[in-house]
Amino acid sequence: MRVVLVLCDGVGDGVAREHMGYLEQLVEQGIAGRFVSRATLPTMSRPNYETIHTGLVPRVHGITGNGVVQRSTSPNLFVLCSQAGLATAAVAYHWISELYHKAPFDRQTDSEYDDPTSSINHGRFYDQDDHPDHEVIRGALALSKRFAPDYLLVHPMGADLAGHLHGGQSAAYRAAVGNQDQLLAVAIPRWREAGCAVLVTADHGHVSEGGHGGPSDEERNVPLYAILPTDRISLETDEIIEHTQLAPTICELLGLEIPGSMQAPPIKLWA
Repeated sequence: MRVVLVLCDGVGDGVAREHMGYLEQLVEQGIAGRFVSRATLPTMSRPNYETIHTGLVPRVHGITGNGVVQRSTSPNLFVLCSQAGLATAAVAYHWISELYHKAPFDRQTDSEYDDPTSSINHGRFYDQDDHPDHEVIRGALALSKRFAPDYLLVHPMGADLAGHLHGGQSAAYRAAVGNQDQLLAVAIPRWREAGCAVLVTADHGHVSEGGHGGPSDEERNVPLYAILPTDRISLETDEIIEHTQLAPTICELLGLEIPGSMQAPPIKLWA
């Protein structure tokens, strides 16, 4: 099964419930499963990108803060796919490129490439925080149609930017989350029709004044929506799971052997 992971940067669980009406409608209709995923500490982006892709906590994988700029040295989803002969792609912030393609990021060579030797075969990376979310989704749909990757990472940043600029209770933040939901209302049916499982989650949330990094529920608790290409979704929703469970879950969906480094159990997505 092909997998699309949509990583909505900075979207907390509470604001998702209130402003992701399309995704909540899928839950209401029994098409999507919904979970609360707890981010690892610190609730910063780069450590959680790596936790989501390796199933490891920062003290183990070594990406302990946003200032740690280096390639991943742990078994991660992109490398595991590459070793199994599966195609990968990403439309994402350049920190993803630095983790799984090359560090440091070079705008001239790393912004757009197609390289069968890289663990990310098809990369489309941006390095401006205000890069429009609709461009991210449009680019991801184009990559899906052109290359049909087995694992596709889609990483919009609009909500995180709004949270930093205006706060986690602001109208601007809520509007940015709602905008991502509407963009996904167009994209998810296309991915599902193409036979993809779609997981939608976030790296962290925001406190009311804006920002993240600490242990509060506002920062740690984020949504996880699971939409499979069939209707085999567990009736259990709102179960609290951990970010460390995402990587083994995606391995299971892709048909990959779960490496011994991933100790957390996969999430049960269907009954």
